[in-house]
Amino acid sequence: MASNSILSPKNILVTGFSGFVGSNLASFLGVSTKWIITPFDRNSKSINGYEIFFNADYVLHLAGKAHDLKKVRNPEEYYKVNTDLTKKVFDSFLVSNAKVFIILSSVKAVADQVIGELTEDQIADPITHYGKSKLLAEEYILSKEIPKGKRVYILRSCMIHGPGNKGNLNILYQLVSKGIPWPLGSFYNKRSFCSIDNLLFIFKELMERQDIPSGVYNVSDDEPLSTNELISILAESQNKRPKIWKVSKRLVKFFAKFGNLFRLSLNEERLQKLTDSYVVSNKKIKSVIGKPFPVSSKEGLLKTFKSFN
Repeated sequence: MASNSILSPKNILVTGFSGFVGSNLASFLGVSTKWIITPFDRNSKSINGYEIFFNADYVLHLAGKAHDLKKVRNPEEYYKVNTDLTKKVFDSFLVSNAKVFIILSSVKAVADQVIGELTEDQIADPITHYGKSKLLAEEYILSKEIPKGKRVYILRSCMIHGPGNKGNLNILYQLVSKGIPWPLGSFYNKRSFCSIDNLLFIFKELMERQDIPSGVYNVSDDEPLSTNELISILAESQNKRPKIWKVSKRLVKFFAKFGNLFRLSLNEERLQKLTDSYVVSNKKIKSVIGKPFPVSSKEGLLKTFKSFN
């Protein structure tokens, strides 16, 4: 007969539960007596002493100040949430009964541009306040001695996508849905993405298994895709034929310079973001898990794009 300790449900304390990743966690784990999810509210009085941590078995630190593409956010907010809050949450984990700490960091804590393939061994040199605040949080965690019996995982994710979360993909979605041709077909790039299904699968593996060592892990889908491939997948999700124009690179760059002067939708900065490569290696996390991810890069994106319709 199983003991009560085996039958008793495991409590997952989740910061950032109302965000995209946190809100998908409950549905992923399903209705089960195996898990109890406790949302963490950083504005609640209960966090003054962080007593809530002592009832947790796992801590998933998902809360964070997202990268501000419009560049209007006060930089101090990044450090207040991404760095200072992480320090408080991690310190509470260290003295609690929880055995596993997982923080969702970002590849931007390492580099804003990538030549070749981003691995965990690359020396971190972030440019933005977002990346710097994430790196400071990582460095704080890695500077602490981890008590015996506890495991700590820093997951550096690239762009996460899933049903209902358009994010940076919204521009491309609007383009395809309106039948507007993609004019940058002459540019070839590769970018890594992370399906919410694969990310939540990784969470579950890290919580349930004790054979995966603590450490820093990149998180991404298996196959990086070009923007042209994204356009094709978007068109497929809408039962359309992709419209990709291979306009001369020189001509596109010429118009992008005009975009700088007249504040057009296509300028040099946006052109760089749309055509740059950013490939993230997931070999390390794949090797320690030893299982295939639930969805391929294309399957995950098709699922995401179909939810937009």
